[in-house]
Amino acid sequence: MVSNEIAVAPSGFVAGSLFGRYATALYDVATEHGKLDEVIEEAQALYQIIEQSSDLRNLLNNRTIQDSESQKAIMAILAHQGFGIIIKNFMGVIIQNRRLPLTEEFLQVFLSLVALRRGVAIAEVISATPLSDVQKAQIQARLVEAGYSRVSIQEKVEKSLLGGLVLRIGSRLYDASLKTRISQLHEKMKGAA
Repeated sequence: MVSNEIAVAPSGFVAGSLFGRYATALYDVATEHGKLDEVIEEAQALYQIIEQSSDLRNLLNNRTIQDSESQKAIMAILAHQGFGIIIKNFMGVIIQNRRLPLTEEFLQVFLSLVALRRGVAIAEVISATPLSDVQKAQIQARLVEAGYSRVSIQEKVEKSLLGGLVLRIGSRLYDASLKTRISQLHEKMKGAA
C-alpha cells in the first residue's frame, strides 16, 4: 500500500520524510567517497534528462514492467550517458525498493538538501515552456532585489499553465500563470452576473 507521504510531491527538504531519507543517504554516500560535487552534477543532469524525455518518464512510471527489465533499461541509459557508480547504485536502490515513479522527486529533494547545506535558497520555477537564459537571469536578478542573495533556480515545465510562471521560494508562492489569471477572471465574471 502506498502511504500519503509518497503521494505528495515535495517542494524542499524535510529531514524525516521518505524523500529526506533517500536524499540524506545519497548525500552521505557521496560525501564519504569525496564525490559530492560529481554526484550533484549527475543528479542535476539526470533530473534534466527525465524532464526532457517522455520515453524515460514513461519507463519510470510504468508499473507493468518487471523490476529486472526496468533495471536493465535504466542502467543501460545511465551507462550510455556516463553516470558514475554512486548514481547507478542510488537508482538500483530506488528500483529495488519499488520507488521508480518517485525518481524525479528524490533528485529534487537531494538538490534541495545540497542547497540547504550550502546556504543557498531554492526557487522552484514552473512555466508553460522552458525558460531562456535571459528569463533565468531576470528571475535571478529579481530574487536578489527581493533579498535572496544566494538562489538556485529549479525549473519545471507544466504545459497546463498556458503561459506565465509560478515561482515558489521557501513558503512564498507567486503565481503569475495565465491559467490562474483566466480562472480569476472567470470568477469575477460569475460574481458580476
